[in-house]
Amino acid sequence: MMTLRLLRDATHGVPTATSWYLADLGHALGKQELFTRQAPQKLKALREHALIESAISSNRIEGVEVEPARVRTVVFGKKHLRDRDEEEVRGYREALDLIHSRAASLPITEKTIRRLHAMSRRGIGDAGQYKKKENDIIEVLPDGRRTLRFRTVRAADAAAFMSELIACWDDLLAQRAIHPLIALAALNLDFLCIHPFRDGNGRVSRLLLLLACYHFGFEAGRYISLERLIEQSKDRYYETLKQSSHGWHEGKHDPWPYVNFVLYTLREAGKEFENRVGQTAAPRGSKTELVVRAIAAQRGDFRLADIERACPGVGRDWIRTLLAEFRRQGKLVCHGRGPGARWRAAKKGSTSE
Repeated sequence: MMTLRLLRDATHGVPTATSWYLADLGHALGKQELFTRQAPQKLKALREHALIESAISSNRIEGVEVEPARVRTVVFGKKHLRDRDEEEVRGYREALDLIHSRAASLPITEKTIRRLHAMSRRGIGDAGQYKKKENDIIEVLPDGRRTLRFRTVRAADAAAFMSELIACWDDLLAQRAIHPLIALAALNLDFLCIHPFRDGNGRVSRLLLLLACYHFGFEAGRYISLERLIEQSKDRYYETLKQSSHGWHEGKHDPWPYVNFVLYTLREAGKEFENRVGQTAAPRGSKTELVVRAIAAQRGDFRLADIERACPGVGRDWIRTLLAEFRRQGKLVCHGRGPGARWRAAKKGSTSE
């Protein structure tokens, strides 16, 4: 709540960069309804893929991985899950389902936050419960040394801080003291600094971000994975969080680096949504499009596993088929054989080896 307090009581204006992000997001919001009405038949594939990407990316940021071949079974299937990682990905998907289907009737309260944690940490003994031990954020340096990056709120104070966070949030919205999208980013920063749960705080923060977006009418997160965009900018995410959390306990921090990162992420989601709705062909070609976009995003050599990672839910056989077809067309060249083969965009006159 330190950020919400700071912004509520601030006498200075909004930074120029932030104003530009808000202008871009206002433009995206204006087009949102047009796109969803214009091409409703094109959106099913986007919704499904965003759900997969969100469940995989948000957990992968925290080091929770699922075997690519198991992705669709874990996210959508009802078969037995193999391990703890698969359980957490399935739980996160269920939390996403709750938000996507009931956001309007799901207020931002302590009860909701604890429920989202319980779902995303399903099966863990303290799921949905505030931490009972300290959980400061430790950074591992390149040389292997560990250093304190941020001292979170003490376990004994977590419940009180969360109660005040929600009270500040409600008060700020009632007063309309700042732009709601700035308030949304500030809420996210304060939650991460409080770090109320033993584990799973990052994942809950991303669920909370999605829920708040729905409340303010920004629904690109239904079709474009916010979690995937954050994962793609993970270094920037951690750097801005580090910058904006410095001095947080004293209320002397600079929230704008992290606020701008959140607004940048939402802007990118809006731009991608606009591009994808305009470009998505019939659902039958949606997986091909995903693979084509993943290949185009590669820089230099890449492997089949790189494309598989970028396209969770697209089968390995289909990726392999497309790579072979692009090779036949002269668009790609291949060095080596099998899963370890290296692929690269072809230059004029190139031939595969």
